[in-house]
Amino acid sequence: MKHQITSAKFQMNSGHGNCKQNVFGHLNLKTGTYLGFGICDLEFDTGLEMTILEVLNWSTHYLEGHRVENPRLNAELLLARSLNLNRERLYMRLHDQVEERDKEVLEKLIQRRISGEPLQYILEHQEFWSLDFRVDPRALIPRPETELLVEQSLLILAESSLSRIPSVLEIGTGSGAIAIALAKELRNIFVVATDISMEALVLARENAKSAGIQHQIRFVKGDLFGPLRLPKAGAPFDLILSNPPYITRSRIRTLAREVKDYEPRVALDGGEDGLAFYRRIIPEARLYLGEGGWLLLEVALGQSGVVSEMIEEEGHFREPESIPDLSGIGRVVKAQRK
Repeated sequence: MKHQITSAKFQMNSGHGNCKQNVFGHLNLKTGTYLGFGICDLEFDTGLEMTILEVLNWSTHYLEGHRVENPRLNAELLLARSLNLNRERLYMRLHDQVEERDKEVLEKLIQRRISGEPLQYILEHQEFWSLDFRVDPRALIPRPETELLVEQSLLILAESSLSRIPSVLEIGTGSGAIAIALAKELRNIFVVATDISMEALVLARENAKSAGIQHQIRFVKGDLFGPLRLPKAGAPFDLILSNPPYITRSRIRTLAREVKDYEPRVALDGGEDGLAFYRRIIPEARLYLGEGGWLLLEVALGQSGVVSEMIEEEGHFREPESIPDLSGIGRVVKAQRK
């Protein structure tokens, strides 16, 4: 089940399961165009010299044939990783020859990608809030829309009239992206970040150390507020925020395989209706928030209304506000403690 590439043709084994059906594709190595593509393993012909541009074009079409979204970007990043280059350097060396050992590395990376493994896990990093985070299957991959949670938190803290260092609690920190972004922006802040997964917390600590702000964040293992002691006098936090699991259990199996097969289910499963964690966070949050403190929650499409109602019914918060993301979806619900 190998793709034997020649200067004008390459052979690919196609089909599902044991891939018995043979398909021959014609490849123009200068343009990267071809007819036919395989579904099984690939292997570059060790006797064929190829430039970075030729390998890039071939990889793009191979990924496209396997219905990988953004195949060109994926090909660029995977090839750059195999060559230990960034994308800019990659394009400066398009006519350099690709060494055989680098082709072998690329083959393995492409196989992982077409199997459904997220590109971020393969590359082991993801940008969030213009910061570079290490990511792997220990934690959910930070999403761009979650930056709105950071943005709203910073706005609230900037408008605060506190005469002391603000204290923030993040519930379910995962890779630590939210807590670390806040700590990088505000050096006079102290953050407590909890997570039920010790593996995720190890990853978060690694990211905090890389960002140079590990002294500003205390990572604590436990379920939601579980590892925290109820204050005897005076609530300890000025702001509590969370991006909890909010996908309905029945919908998880319909998600893209990059999500359902690779990202931790514990970070996805929001219970039967996707609201299980909001039911637990909202009533407990008031016990840990000082007067005038804020609760910020990320929500899924269609959840902002019902989460707002839950906050109103709790009775200890002022009228909640739903903040839309760039797509117009109510993404963050925030409310101030009475």
